[in-house]
Formats: sequence, C-alpha cells, structure tokens
Amino acid sequence: MEQVSLEVYGLLHGLGVTPNYAGYFQTAYAVGLCMEEPERLTLVTKLVYMEVAKKYRTTWKAVERNIRTVASAVWERRPEALQALMGRSLNSSPHASQFLAALTVNALSARR
Repeated sequence: MEQVSLEVYGLLHGLGVTPNYAGYFQTAYAVGLCMEEPERLTLVTKLVYMEVAKKYRTTWKAVERNIRTVASAVWERRPEALQALMGRSLNSSPHASQFLAALTVNALSARR
C-alpha cells in the first residue's frame, strides 16, 4: 500500500492538509484501504474505521473524529477545493465517510 499512500498524501497536501493533524495519516491509510477494496465504503465504521483504529492503536470513534477534523480543516481553509473534490456545492463540511469516499474516487481516478 506504499504507492497508494503516496498518491493519497499528494491529494491531501493539495487540499492544504499537513501531517500535523492526527487524522492525516489515519485518513491516508483509510483511503488506501478503500482503494484496495472500494466495497469497504458501504460499511465504513466496521470495515475502515475499526481497521485504522487497530493499526494506530486507538478507538474507531477517535479515527472517525480525526478524519472529520481533517475534512473540517479543508472546509475552513479551502472550501472551493473541497467542493471540487466532492463534485458538488456544499453548505457545510462533509461527514467523514463522505470525505473518504470523495478522496477514494479521486485517488482512483488519478491512477487511470
């Protein structure tokens, strides 16, 4: 998953997210998991957050909160970039699972 992480790190960096957020690495790992198996997006809590929590030795709730914080940071600093990523206009920051889905789709599209 090393190559996937590099792609995702580039995407996050392009959105203005830096590694000083706890959720930076967790988000990248979560997107990597979803890129390997996009079906994981149907059961994000069970198949993504719990797997990320296991790797980072934390709880799934902390993972969800950290990813939500990353999404909120992008929303506050670069709302136009987030709306472009999501492919639609937004009235507020997306849920963590929506953010992961958009990152996954964009990372997979970039590969093609």
